[in-house]
Amino acid sequence: MQLFKRNKPLVGLDIGSSAVKAVELTKSKKGYQITGFASEPLNPDAVVDGAIMEAKSVSDAIKRAMAAGKFKPKGVATGVSGHSVIVKRVVFAAGLKEIDAAVQLDSDQYIPFDIAEVNLDYAVVGPGTTTSDDPGTEVVLVVAKKDKIENQTNVISLSGKNPEVVDIDAFALQNAFEANYTVDPNATIALLNIGASLMNINIVKGGLPLFIRDVSVGGNQYTDILQKELQLNFQEAEELKLGKTGGPEAEMVQPLLESITDMVIMEVHKTFEFFRETYPNETITQILISGGTARTAGLAPKIEETFGYPTEVMDPFKSITFGPRVDAAKVTSLGPALAVAVGLALRGFDQ
Repeated sequence: MQLFKRNKPLVGLDIGSSAVKAVELTKSKKGYQITGFASEPLNPDAVVDGAIMEAKSVSDAIKRAMAAGKFKPKGVATGVSGHSVIVKRVVFAAGLKEIDAAVQLDSDQYIPFDIAEVNLDYAVVGPGTTTSDDPGTEVVLVVAKKDKIENQTNVISLSGKNPEVVDIDAFALQNAFEANYTVDPNATIALLNIGASLMNINIVKGGLPLFIRDVSVGGNQYTDILQKELQLNFQEAEELKLGKTGGPEAEMVQPLLESITDMVIMEVHKTFEFFRETYPNETITQILISGGTARTAGLAPKIEETFGYPTEVMDPFKSITFGPRVDAAKVTSLGPALAVAVGLALRGFDQ
């Protein structure tokens, strides 16, 4: 718990595989308002599986986004995800007074990286029981490789901005969800953020993450198969993917899209199986999908049909109003693709 409330707006900066997305929020007694946003496309190989490969082109895109959005805050909150990030719920054989020392001393057994190579943080969940039935303290353990964080913060500094907060994309997704939806604290909700090359999965209950996993699957695979099979350029394939165009290709599109949807669903199925093994007494009650790929034709209904859980596309502005400077139609058209950026911007108002 912090003694001081943070109320210093930050620009939420989501560096994705297909675009840099930035969002500015303000907070009043009436709630949150979006007062600025920008989205700048990236080269296809600039960011791969959450790792920045082309520092200069990404920092240039950030500069363009910041200029286009005319943002007031100087600082940004950004997020990391992918194979260099681990989030686990762990029970340590220690009481609240000893938990800090126990986390520092015993975390290496839960981490596949050298402890010297990572930044480590945790949040206490409450009392728990260890595998040997001893009383202990359950924590959410968060680990990110130092070089991953430095890679991202260096690129942001190169763009002339100050990276004040580094979060985890899956947590930012949860922030955006909780700011917009009122949920029964006993409900278990699966949040799937499906980007261009990475899917963040966060299964949440009562304001805490139960299970987090990042998977290398995303919208680029839809676009690639349409380009290859139908000899289309990138833009044509993107429009077909989102169901924006008809024409002779349309009837050939559905089976191609379904082949990739099946791959996405297979990864979700694997995750849900891991989740059931870890939490046999928990049952998912709803799925919310976000990210640019969430708008792919037929994806949400197919997920609902496969798993039997009510599934909808997340609206990260369901309870957030639009400021006078903001093009509401453009923001709404991007909609679920801005979920992580919204969640990061909310970090400016941490309690």
